[in-house]
Amino acid sequence: MAQKTLTPSALSAVVGIIEPDATAVGDHSTGWISMSDFQAVSAIVMAGALGTAATLDAKFEQATDDAGSDLKDVEGAAITQLTKAGGDDNVQSIIEIWGEDLDIANDFTHVRLTLTVAGANSDLAAVVMGTHPRQGPASDHDLDSVAEIVNL
Repeated sequence: MAQKTLTPSALSAVVGIIEPDATAVGDHSTGWISMSDFQAVSAIVMAGALGTAATLDAKFEQATDDAGSDLKDVEGAAITQLTKAGGDDNVQSIIEIWGEDLDIANDFTHVRLTLTVAGANSDLAAVVMGTHPRQGPASDHDLDSVAEIVNL
């Protein structure tokens, strides 16, 4: 049994979200996340009811700053497309990347999650968790939208 020396919120933080909602066709992205605060990030993509003929793609993108300069995909950091035809309503997919997966040789330092909805509006949401904080409790980096953390 694990000892309660570190709370889960000390080890991971909510650093990016795509609000749960009926989402229009197009691209929907989190804000830019600095990898200087975390060794890794994990995205949980949640598909609700997909619209008729809808598809949902999700990927991590990287940039050299928090303005999205030099934007490009993180190689291999994408889910297999979810589809209405494939029966992918109400499923989840997870993408995990480490800071070393970025193009660090070319000074890529920030990531964001982008969901692409095609075919029809669909219910979805996503949360990106920063994990393995480089300093202090991870919760120091939670988004302002995190209303409360309850620990026992």
